[in-house]
Amino acid sequence: MKLASGGIQHETNTFASTPTTLADFVRDSDCGPNLDGGAVVFDRFRDTGTIHGGYIAAAEAVQIELVPLLCAKAQPAGVVEQRCFNEMLDRFLKRLEEALPVDGLLLDLHGAMVTDEHEDAEGAFIAAVREITGDELPIVVTLDLHANITARMAALSDVIIGFDTYPHVDMQERGKEAARLLARIVRGEVRPIQEYQQLPLLTMPPMQCTLREPMQSLMQLVHRMEQEPGILTATVSMGFPFADISDAGVSVLITTDNDAELAVSKSNELAHMLWKLRDDLQPRLTTIEETIQYVREHPDAQPVIFADGSDNPGGGAPCDGTVALAALIDSRLSDAVVGVIYDPETAALAHAAGVGSTIRVRLGGKTDDRHGSPIEGDAQVCSLCDGRFTYHGPMMRGVEDSLGPTATLLIGGVEVVVSSVRRQCLDTEMLRVAGIEPSSRRLLVLKSAVHFRADYGAMAAEIFDGDTPGVHRPDFSCFEYQNLRRPIYPLDHNTTLQST
Repeated sequence: MKLASGGIQHETNTFASTPTTLADFVRDSDCGPNLDGGAVVFDRFRDTGTIHGGYIAAAEAVQIELVPLLCAKAQPAGVVEQRCFNEMLDRFLKRLEEALPVDGLLLDLHGAMVTDEHEDAEGAFIAAVREITGDELPIVVTLDLHANITARMAALSDVIIGFDTYPHVDMQERGKEAARLLARIVRGEVRPIQEYQQLPLLTMPPMQCTLREPMQSLMQLVHRMEQEPGILTATVSMGFPFADISDAGVSVLITTDNDAELAVSKSNELAHMLWKLRDDLQPRLTTIEETIQYVREHPDAQPVIFADGSDNPGGGAPCDGTVALAALIDSRLSDAVVGVIYDPETAALAHAAGVGSTIRVRLGGKTDDRHGSPIEGDAQVCSLCDGRFTYHGPMMRGVEDSLGPTATLLIGGVEVVVSSVRRQCLDTEMLRVAGIEPSSRRLLVLKSAVHFRADYGAMAAEIFDGDTPGVHRPDFSCFEYQNLRRPIYPLDHNTTLQST
């Protein structure tokens, strides 16, 4: 059996001001300037906690020939330039034609990519693939839990399998599941029928977290549903609300073994479960001032984490916001860390000056005017490094990555990790490589909404969802939607759920 695999992954924040270019994909994919497939993908992802890590492990376990064509990803940001998308798609399609014939195709996509011309870039991607493969070749697609799944994506795919966890610690397992199910389809053991249902519902990242209620109990119900006779897989996609497109929001998918009636019945059941939780899925935010007060009143609570999700680069924010840092400097709170602020200019200044030096900085706040103003003042250079690290936490374990030349500065009594590459601070190694042991600090301000919980959660005495401004702020009142379908909850409180 011969299977091909590949895809393009991007989570597009249409409210972000910085477009996503081909250079971003080349840098973040780390698969060479031509975004190579084949051996490069095997070397990068084998034995890692990623989707392609799962594809590879499942294929090797049962001696399936796997042909990775392209695995391109870029850090979430603004709309993907159309020329960039077209070039990557053309490379994928050319490599697919060269690989034919294949028995099936595994597509490693995100589900929330927007380009200059495509609101539903994944739908456009799969449609282009179908032009080459025809309708008979089985295609199994893996998507992020934040996918804005469209009817077109569902219709063009034999099966869509979404992540079950947020933080996304099950990527390898979902990759294995996809590869195993595709092999069963190719062998004729099952005949998938997939039912898709879109809910008139938007949710924000903090309460999409599957480590907390109500998502924890909901996913337990989903897993029990998947054990029922005739059901092959079930997916709840919570959507990405920072994409102003028609199809943003929550959807469900049920795939059965040749039982259309069961698929419809179970998709309705799952949709109604979610709809009942719609109010519980709206977040409650805490200001940095309230968090500082809590730290002062609870001296034995260490570390306390302030999740600065509004400036989360994992959702397209610039990662150079300064609102929390300014408040910490004003408060004179000791043993506080901000990680990671993206500021290549300041990092370069620190590296030129050397450890122990004092430099004059204009730190952060340089991308736009929505995340605070630059912090100006003297900063001591505490440590320097090249920023190379390997993810050790449950999410993306084993993947090598880089913050670029990185400096740890002390400014106004606050330690700040300053990077040259924009990365979400989701792994403790991202602070340790900069010389900071996170468990020894009183307060950690992390540029992350939820993913940090996978690795930092066990050490945290308390976690607060931050109330700061930004393009990833979990507050619908901050965004003016122009293209979103209406009515939709909670923007429209008279919204009702219609069953299929």
